[in-house]
Amino acid sequence: MKRIIAFFLLPVMVILLAAQNKKPAFRVIAFYTAKNDQAHISYVHEANKFFPKIAAEYNFSYDSTNDWNKLNADFLKKYQVVLFLDTRPEDPKQREAFKTYMENGGAWMGFHFAGFALTPSMYNQDWDWYHNEFIGAGQYKGNTWRPTSAILHVEDPNHPATKHLPLTFKSSPNEWYSWEKDLTTNPNIKILLSIDSTSFPLGTGPKPHEIWHSGYYPVAWTNTKYKMIYDNMGHNDIDYENKTNKELSFQFANETQNQFIIDALLWLGGISKNENQ
Repeated sequence: MKRIIAFFLLPVMVILLAAQNKKPAFRVIAFYTAKNDQAHISYVHEANKFFPKIAAEYNFSYDSTNDWNKLNADFLKKYQVVLFLDTRPEDPKQREAFKTYMENGGAWMGFHFAGFALTPSMYNQDWDWYHNEFIGAGQYKGNTWRPTSAILHVEDPNHPATKHLPLTFKSSPNEWYSWEKDLTTNPNIKILLSIDSTSFPLGTGPKPHEIWHSGYYPVAWTNTKYKMIYDNMGHNDIDYENKTNKELSFQFANETQNQFIIDALLWLGGISKNENQ
């Protein structure tokens, strides 16, 4: 009987060991700060639960760190994709290491506050390459409030990051940014998602300028000079008014939005979703 059981178990064990030893298709490292704004902290915690799950499903590895000192050439050479979950590096050496990484074929995806810069603030616009050339948006200009869902329009349905999306879809609640620079005038920028006009009015205030009634607002885009995607999504709704800090919404509770993030990440990692299934 023991021999019979062993006969049937052996193939199963071989399959399990092979799965465990399968080399990841690419390696991802996510940098984050997760301080100050509870909405951004909530998003980082959520992201650090979501990405390991899809890493297991799509055969890539995912690591995360809040130690920005690791943003150096020796550390980065182990990874094919870098994520900035909520902020950017401040140290000049870290900034130069990231710039070199991207100029030598590295891939990057940044979310929401990773694109923020405003002078004067805690995050001054003091990194021209990153904000003006790389992301291309310049400084932060304004935002909607409260965090609310928007109808997003797919600008380029043929891009690998958007090819599985419907032409329009409803996002998770988010604080939406507007920018100093007009991205449509930059020949290197390819806009992937924008806010559809059916979203207006967008935001609930209470300040009038926090409610958008018209205009063109890019949400996600790539700079064709680099392998990168900036995605403005990444701000959960929080119960600030009652001082409970209770989470009122979640970014990764939206399957269609998740589809975009998964396909974007697989594209950055050099594989397509179909290749990995």
